[in-house]
Amino acid sequence: MEKRIVELLRTRASLKQGVFDTTLDTFNILKEALRDLPSHYNSQIAEQDSRLFLEYEEVGNFVAKLKIAGDVLVFFMHTNAFMFDRDHKVWNNAYVKENGARCYTGVINIYNFLYDSFRYSRMEDYGYMVARVFVNRERSFFVEGKRQRSMGLSNFGKSKLDKDNILKIVETAMHYSLEFDLLVPPYENMNVITMAQMNEEIFQSRQRTGKRLGFIFKSDDVQQ
Repeated sequence: MEKRIVELLRTRASLKQGVFDTTLDTFNILKEALRDLPSHYNSQIAEQDSRLFLEYEEVGNFVAKLKIAGDVLVFFMHTNAFMFDRDHKVWNNAYVKENGARCYTGVINIYNFLYDSFRYSRMEDYGYMVARVFVNRERSFFVEGKRQRSMGLSNFGKSKLDKDNILKIVETAMHYSLEFDLLVPPYENMNVITMAQMNEEIFQSRQRTGKRLGFIFKSDDVQQ
């Protein structure tokens, strides 16, 4: 038992620590890319409307936010390393078949929220995951998400998650979110309200809101 524990510490636990280190380093590169975006885009729209400006905000070591007009993209790095279940298609990848340890990955999630959800502290509002980035200790990666097909599972093992690829992922998420409109909720979902709910809405502006509230959120919400 002792030998097995020592073996696991030296192998699997060490591997997971390596995945964390690589993911954190990647997330720091992501934050650098996000920091540069406001100056790049704002100079092109400065004469039109300052309300359209991009704004970057860092929230601790593992969360960053990018405001894009009426939207906010939230980037969240999970601090744990993950393994895929045996039914996942990643196991059919030649890169993984060569070395199964490459399936240990860190995860960076990207969510789309409405800016007003933060502005008015509407804690009941919904955010939608638009992408999640998987990166292993070797910095190989793939992306699951809206319009991220060019960096999907077939890409795993073929390229590294450097600043250029990070920027492509971010700008794809930005593009999707800007075209992902806020829809009027179905009438049946909104036709009854209590006095307490109305008072809360009047005084605290907390009526639950989301871009697809009452609708099924699918991959074809906007045209590909």
